Amino acid sequence: MEVKAQAKFIRISPKKVRLLADLIRGLDVEKALVQLQFSLKDSARPLAKLLKSAIANAEENDDLKKNNLFVKVITVDGGPTLKRWMPKAMGRATPLIKRSSHISLVLAERIPTESKKKVKK
Repeated sequence: MEVKAQAKFIRISPKKVRLLADLIRGLDVEKALVQLQFSLKDSARPLAKLLKSAIANAEENDDLKKNNLFVKVITVDGGPTLKRWMPKAMGRATPLIKRSSHISLVLAERIPTESKKKVKK
């Protein structure tokens, strides 16, 4: 079974977030959290928050075990770009482009478990 989570409009450039996304792709969730915890990059905090959210979704909604999950797919796409201007010498201005990111995460099980059917009342 797969569990999905998304974080949108993260105000960090996608190029910077992809550095850490590539680092945790394919890892067990516990190892991925440790990697993010000791990373010095600013994008580690939103990635760790997203990973914890996906783990909580898996445990709460689908009754999956944390130690059986791994990061199957993680993609970082560009979000909206803020365009600003910075004043420079002699009355000129140069453009500033402030990028944002959309992060998608899919967790899967290492060893598939049988799904329990819910009984409707």
